[in-house]
Amino acid sequence: MAKPLVQATGRRKSSVARVRLYPGTGEVSLNGRSLDQYFPHAALRQRVMEPLRAVEVDGQYDVVAQLQGGGTTGQSDALRLGIARALVEVDPEHRATLKKGGMLTRDARRVERKKYGLRKARRAPQFTKR
Repeated sequence: MAKPLVQATGRRKSSVARVRLYPGTGEVSLNGRSLDQYFPHAALRQRVMEPLRAVEVDGQYDVVAQLQGGGTTGQSDALRLGIARALVEVDPEHRATLKKGGMLTRDARRVERKKYGLRKARRAPQFTKR
């Protein structure tokens, strides 16, 4: 494949998305699979394509991404952040639109660790009076 126009990284939970943008027709390739195959749920596909639609460049760039770790939600959000960052590298004028849409913000929330003496992070065992 030709040299990429830009490269960017997106992260969410334990997911990492390494994104490359190429000038093209709007094809999306994720770990060698199409967008429809990789994310069967329409809501996740729509969330991934949101940055391209926000700056009205849908169909002008091919997206090639390597996704690792986490689950489908974390991977889709990591990919969304990676695409948004790549679009800002292509044209810095896109930054205001993407920032206003909340697409350049890294969601830093993580799973809280389990504490000893509890069933989960905060769930205590049921109290018995007698």
